[in-house]
Amino acid sequence: MNTPRIALLSEQKPAKLPDGWTRFSDLSDIVSVSVWDVVVIDQPYEVATESVFRLRCSSHYRYTLIYCRRSGDAPVVPLSDGPPPDDPEHIWSAWRQWSERMKAFNRGNPPEQFEERVLAWLWARPNALLEPQRDSKFYQFYRYPLLSAMVVDESVNQLVWLKLINEQGWLQPDELIDRIRLCSRCSSGRLNYVDVCPECNALDLVRQPSLHCFTCGHVASQESFLREGLLMCPNCLTRLRHIGSDYDRPLENYRCLSCQCFFVDADVEARCFDCDTRHSPDELKIREVRAFRLTENGRLRCRQGFAAGLQEAHFGRLNLIAMQAFNGLLDWQIQQSRRYGEMPKASLLLLKFSNLGETLDNTHRLALLDNLIDRIQETVRDTDRCSRSREDLLWFLLPNTDRDGMITLWQRLSGLTHLFQENDEFRIEIELAGYTLPDDLLPQEDAQLLMARLTGEVG
Repeated sequence: MNTPRIALLSEQKPAKLPDGWTRFSDLSDIVSVSVWDVVVIDQPYEVATESVFRLRCSSHYRYTLIYCRRSGDAPVVPLSDGPPPDDPEHIWSAWRQWSERMKAFNRGNPPEQFEERVLAWLWARPNALLEPQRDSKFYQFYRYPLLSAMVVDESVNQLVWLKLINEQGWLQPDELIDRIRLCSRCSSGRLNYVDVCPECNALDLVRQPSLHCFTCGHVASQESFLREGLLMCPNCLTRLRHIGSDYDRPLENYRCLSCQCFFVDADVEARCFDCDTRHSPDELKIREVRAFRLTENGRLRCRQGFAAGLQEAHFGRLNLIAMQAFNGLLDWQIQQSRRYGEMPKASLLLLKFSNLGETLDNTHRLALLDNLIDRIQETVRDTDRCSRSREDLLWFLLPNTDRDGMITLWQRLSGLTHLFQENDEFRIEIELAGYTLPDDLLPQEDAQLLMARLTGEVG
């Protein structure tokens, strides 16, 4: 189908509907069927927010393009794709791009598990963010509507899930939205901050001017020094005439009505409304509320599929190791090179593929990639270690390899481009860059800095 079927949800009937559009006044008429490719909602912000959430909870419209018309300064409706373009042809173009990405997701297999559903929604929208929404009814004040909508039969702790998926490298933190403090016992954000007496922790405090007698050192409220219109110390009965020589006004302007203590500043105590635990502010848990986006590793997983792990995908034949482990090995090799100087030598080689994304999207071109991977596997040694930091970047750590040995491998890998005929309408290009340790090391450079510098050489 060249043009999508578009449903318009609006209480008011427009003067004219574009071709291919059908108007509905009731959301249930849309949710009950799965025939609509795009949904456009024309409702007030609060109503539209609820409508979009219901559509996302439906298996028919979980990933569908949903546009919401805005009025005035109303924010973008959560989980929507923003306001609809003025030109209907732009909607058609966006829908065709969305369709292509959904076909490429998970090798054409529909998302099944919770994490697959979340990643599929983000994958279909290359610039989309997993964004938090403030909700005063929630005990931590922020929740992620997308995660709530993608839950089917699972029970998901959103914070724990985000931490785990972040550790796996599929999502990465983006913009910092807020920073909140939580109860150290129950993790609730419903806290009451109160001033308490630093001596007895009582709440009953009053602000009260006080005086300090220089003769005996007595400090008390100003009222207690007043006797028949004169200032007189209630402790030593000295008449106070001159401020600065007989008395002064101390900084202690607060008095506890429970223990009669005078003090400058009260202590602050945080009391949890949910479990009644009392904390000092430095005992509270601090949580940063952030948006999240797909990482390169996450996009790679979406493209290559979830049924088989990365080790079983095309590049898995190279015995890839995790990037964190690769960084650890490279850091160790850097330390070895610095400590022992010329021995042992080691090299780091980076191989960048161009047009790799187009290759993985086209099953007919996967044979080219398989052939290329086979040749790379024949070229590298069993002792070499390989990893991927991005979909198009392949790293080789070459122990006991000097510059001449690295250049030899470089030339062999560069020669693999001859596998593709000059008259092919599609080609996989290869770019390489490499360093030798310790010759090319900069002072204080570690694995991450070295890899970043090398990545810059291939663009």
